[in-house]
Amino acid sequence: MSQAMSDSEKNLAVVIMAAGKGTRLKSKRPKVLHEIGGKPLLSHVIATAAKVVAPEDIYVVIGHEAERVRAAVSASGVRFVDQPEQHGTGHAIQCASQAIAGYQNVLILSGDVPLIRTETIECVWNFHQAEHAAMTILTAAPEDPTGYGRIVRKAADSPEVAAIVEQRSLTPEQEKIGEINSGIYAFETASLLKHLDKLANSNAHREYYLTDMAAILGSAAERVVAVEAAEAVEVLGANTIAELVALDATLRAKTAARLMAAGVTIFRPETCMIDAEVDIEPDTVIEPFVQLRGRTRIGADSTIRSYTVIDNCTLGNDVLVRQNCVLADSTIADGVRIGPFAHLRPGSELGENVHVGNFVETKKARLGKGAKANHLTYLGDAEVGAGTNIGAGVITCNYDGVDKHVTRIGKDVFVGSDSTLVAPISVEDSAYIGAGSCITKNVPKGALAIGRSRQVTIEGWAEKRRSRQAPK
Repeated sequence: MSQAMSDSEKNLAVVIMAAGKGTRLKSKRPKVLHEIGGKPLLSHVIATAAKVVAPEDIYVVIGHEAERVRAAVSASGVRFVDQPEQHGTGHAIQCASQAIAGYQNVLILSGDVPLIRTETIECVWNFHQAEHAAMTILTAAPEDPTGYGRIVRKAADSPEVAAIVEQRSLTPEQEKIGEINSGIYAFETASLLKHLDKLANSNAHREYYLTDMAAILGSAAERVVAVEAAEAVEVLGANTIAELVALDATLRAKTAARLMAAGVTIFRPETCMIDAEVDIEPDTVIEPFVQLRGRTRIGADSTIRSYTVIDNCTLGNDVLVRQNCVLADSTIADGVRIGPFAHLRPGSELGENVHVGNFVETKKARLGKGAKANHLTYLGDAEVGAGTNIGAGVITCNYDGVDKHVTRIGKDVFVGSDSTLVAPISVEDSAYIGAGSCITKNVPKGALAIGRSRQVTIEGWAEKRRSRQAPK
């Protein structure tokens, strides 16, 4: 945050408009709750605004499915303004007028413009103050300005705006203008509120447009200025699913570029889905077709191989996740080896140098340092001590049809292949479980437990059976 921003933040409110339906998306979901980069459009805007002002100075205008939107972002600490009936952007600010009346200035953002950067908001705010403006308009110069309102300046090198002209009203000469209105504004609150009731709805949609404040303030001899965004992509919204997906691709490309600039190797980054809040330490390698979601954290010198999906996990240093693994809401310490085809379900905790191999599934399982479960195993609601070896095909039977129960396995235990441990049960340190056992009682320290039927061998039985079945 700039020093100017720090000194003046108590004088600035941010209003985020998030009440619309987004009918062109053809979706039941509120527009601002559609996701890019792993979180809702609105959450991106709030996160950026919260770097400029305190969350309690951010007011989100909600209307369509208001409670759903409120629930989705309430943890951010922002405040809400209700717009029960949506009659345009100007009407949204009218609904927020009482909330912002105590601030000297107000910044207006759109809840469906998720790529806006903190630096750009600071630029608008600083420019607004330096120009002593009643209204400051953030503009952009996209490759194709068609469909957007154009900014007509009083002179080519002047910051002052003469008019905002909508596409349908452009003259042939004005159609050559490449600078567009982004719909993001800063206002001196007193000037805004003084003239806000002059907005009219004499248009085809019978709505009140905040854009009209430029002409209203200009007519009142108030200063209206504009400043251009560094990148036009920052101000792009999503009116269709195709545009939404394009924004997602842009954000993910920026995320991958940020990580690679910090020393992470991402092979074929265009094939990977890396959410915006993922963080990775240097010298880690991400192979093609990997998904890293939510708030995943990965340490240094790790390798994530292709077709793996990691969701809200924390991985330490020197971790290897082999191909086709799925990890969710789990914690993995340094030196762990996972997969291929392993599934860590929520609540799994793997200690240092743990090995979890192919077709192993864990759920609410804690494995101590150096423990191994290398093949075809299910560990649910389990505690496994350091140095313990879990053989192939072992199952902790944690569910009795009503409740879940815990299996506790101590340190340096050997659990033979194809064993079932029926919880609740404890296997103490250094115990052995014979292969093929069904263990239903606690096993003392250092003991050998075998729970299987005695083998019966009848020699010649197969030959006699075949002779009885031979065709006559």
